Amino acid sequence: MSAQTMRAIRLHEHGGPEVLRYEEVPIPELGPGEVLVRVHAVGVNPPDWYLRDGMSNLPPEVRPKFTLPVIPGTDLSGVVEAVAADVDGFAVGDEVFGLLRFPGFEGSTYAEYVAAPAADLALKPAGIDHVHAAAAPMAGLTAWQFLIEVGHDHPSPFQSARHRPVALDTGKTVLVNGAAGGVGHFALQLAKWKGARVIAVASGRHEAFLRELGADEFIDYTKDRPEELVHGVDLVLDAVGGPDSKRFLRTLKRGGSQFPVFFGEFDEEENAKLGVTVTGTQVRSDAAQLAELGRLLDAGTVRVAIDGTFSLADARAAHERAAQGHIQGKIVLTIA
Repeated sequence: MSAQTMRAIRLHEHGGPEVLRYEEVPIPELGPGEVLVRVHAVGVNPPDWYLRDGMSNLPPEVRPKFTLPVIPGTDLSGVVEAVAADVDGFAVGDEVFGLLRFPGFEGSTYAEYVAAPAADLALKPAGIDHVHAAAAPMAGLTAWQFLIEVGHDHPSPFQSARHRPVALDTGKTVLVNGAAGGVGHFALQLAKWKGARVIAVASGRHEAFLRELGADEFIDYTKDRPEELVHGVDLVLDAVGGPDSKRFLRTLKRGGSQFPVFFGEFDEEENAKLGVTVTGTQVRSDAAQLAELGRLLDAGTVRVAIDGTFSLADARAAHERAAQGHIQGKIVLTIA
């Protein structure tokens, strides 16, 4: 490999994990507003496999545009190697983490080097390593923008109404469905940080983990149906979402809200009759919010769980693990 090339994962076609190719490609050149990051770790997220399979889960009219071949990935943690002349605030040697260019698909983080927009980066929390930092941006910012502060005016592609977080405090009860996953375990901790009582829903193998994170009540969905056990909650954060999400409406009190992370099928007349609100948002890169989250990570107020790590060359195995489901926290790719 020459001094001007690097290793990266690229897609030349859509399909299963087998289409992820480990290749030698040119090191990206810096553009205005960018820094060159030597990548140490990469967070693996659902949009990575959506991109891999050609966005078949999204309606054609909302599918992002991209061309092949493409390097997948949006989350990274690494060290600044070079800085464009117009960039202030970062210097060579800085440890950084970020969610790059999302909701687009030009993050290109499954690589040894990335030309990253400085506006999408924050300094890595000193108290955590690159693996845990790389696992935080997309999942952490999703939970933050759903629960704490949206931070942008861009509408969700799935609704016209603007998403408005619920003010969380000691008087509120939040149910988190899919609480053990990437977004879910951040949402649980952020709700607890704000003082709310949290009911965590996941499979039984995650109970000890979620109680350690602060869950006040745990429901094993393989044994019980949450909508039959729980009533009168203020907020449901459904980190699973999808077609079955509307069953959680029965757990809400009048005036309550449901936030499906992956938007499902809801009837506005039914929502009005129940007196509840259903809204969502689409996570976007936000360095200022990431810096705030970084302070919580540094203090240990919020922590990142790692389901497993794989080398960059083993990205296929990482995607195969993701396809198995029942993930506890995040999957991360590491680069020596």
